[in-house]
Amino acid sequence: MSITAEQQELATTVRAVLAKHGDSAAMRRGLAGERGYDEQLWQLLCEQVGVAALAIPEEFGGIGVGLVEALLVIEELGRTLAAPPMLGSAVLGVQALLLAGNAEASERLLPEVAEGARTLAVCWAGTGGWDSFGVRAEHGTLTGSAHYVLDGTYADTLLVVTADGLYEVDGEAAGVTRTAVPPMDPTRRLTTIEFAAVPARALGAVDLTRLREIAWAAVAADQLGAAAQCLDMTVEYSKSRVQFGRPIGSFQALKHRMADMYVLVESARSVIYLAISGLADGTAEAVDVAAARLHAIDTLNSVVSETVQLHGGIAITWEHDAHLFFKRAHADAQLFGVPSRPLARPA
Repeated sequence: MSITAEQQELATTVRAVLAKHGDSAAMRRGLAGERGYDEQLWQLLCEQVGVAALAIPEEFGGIGVGLVEALLVIEELGRTLAAPPMLGSAVLGVQALLLAGNAEASERLLPEVAEGARTLAVCWAGTGGWDSFGVRAEHGTLTGSAHYVLDGTYADTLLVVTADGLYEVDGEAAGVTRTAVPPMDPTRRLTTIEFAAVPARALGAVDLTRLREIAWAAVAADQLGAAAQCLDMTVEYSKSRVQFGRPIGSFQALKHRMADMYVLVESARSVIYLAISGLADGTAEAVDVAAARLHAIDTLNSVVSETVQLHGGIAITWEHDAHLFFKRAHADAQLFGVPSRPLARPA
């Protein structure tokens, strides 16, 4: 995928906003907040850049530029570890609703999502992950537990994926119980949501394979942004850290290791962009999306491990962000599951 001038301008704008208003200090303040992210930053991104409206069609109150632009925003957010309801609501929630093809629900819900005034949460996984449904539909009501729900503690609308299709439930409906899950990654909160015979509105059938592939591509974009930031952090640190009277970046062995990090990041970018563009225009093959998912996992795990090593003891202190990237890498590797290996393209 070749990034157009308009798409590059969008990414540059988002990066500039994040550099000014979403630095490490802002991210850490958000972690201590009620929702786990900087709410003022999210409002700024929605109002000034329109990030939540990017993948929403114009007839439903959005900008309608498409999935590629939304995932470029996810990539930039990955650089900062910010976790506003972009991935869970403005990408996954919006795509689930659009895949259901319910125009009435889209007209009713999506304009507020585009403004950043409504948050959607997709409730899907069972106890074993996203290969099973945590909630079942029975005579117009929902019963069961959805696990690992993004934005679940505060979502206004719950979109519940079941074997019988997609259902809509008000976040404050009677019979809905939300429980925050202690996370390995403190930058991204997860929730378990229980449904006890909750009345629900049926929205239609959803192509779960495509929804899973969109989720994988979105997480891969997040991983790409995080890996690129780890590389930049490591290069900058190697220029300032002096050992034996020289910056450590001048040592050939460390140059080789950072060059390997660069190759990993850029190769991942190529594979991930191929998958994203294919999903956006309908030409993606399953093997391309799966390859992007697996390569993104390996890339971020490898790059962040080198980041921790090359930063030395400072990288495992709470004050430095390296340990947060390390935790994000391991959490993202599990989010929405992984494709089976090996990835052999049919002859």
